[in-house]
Amino acid sequence: MKKLLPLILLLIGAGAGVGAGIFMRPEPDPTVAESSEDTAEVEKQAEENTDISDREYVKMNNQFVVPVVKGDSVQALVVMSLSLEVPAGQKDAIYSREPKLRDSFLQVLFDHANVGGFDGAFTNANNLAVLRSALREVAQKDMGDQISDVLILEIARQDY
Repeated sequence: MKKLLPLILLLIGAGAGVGAGIFMRPEPDPTVAESSEDTAEVEKQAEENTDISDREYVKMNNQFVVPVVKGDSVQALVVMSLSLEVPAGQKDAIYSREPKLRDSFLQVLFDHANVGGFDGAFTNANNLAVLRSALREVAQKDMGDQISDVLILEIARQDY
C-alpha cells in the first residue's frame, strides 16, 4: 500500500492539472482566425501564380565527408548531404556530370574546413550562407545556369 499511494497521488495530480489547463484555456482571438484565413488565401493565390513544376531537386547520391584538420591530425569529420535545384527535366544531365560536381564540391568543402568554417558554431546561418553561396557558384561554373541553388539537407560533425 505504501508504494501504491504515491502512484495514485501522482495520477490524481496529473489529472487535476490537465483539467485545470483545459478549464482555464482562454477563448481563441477572432482576429487571429481571420488573419490565418487571409494568409491561407494569399498562399493559395501565390501557388496559382507560380508554376513550381518547372523546378526539380536532384539529391547527390552519396554524402560528403570532410575532415577538419588541426596541426597534423584530424580533429573532426563533417558529413553533409546536398541537393541541387535545377529546371525540370535536367536530372539526367546532373547525374551524368555528378563526378565533376562532386570533385568541385569537395574542393569547396575542404577550403571551407581549412579556413575554419566548420569550427565553433558551424551551423550559424551566416556560415551556412557563405558555404551555400560558394557551392552554388562552383556548381554554376561547372553546369551553367542549370543549377539555381544548392541545398544543404543534412550536416553533422563528429569530433575525435
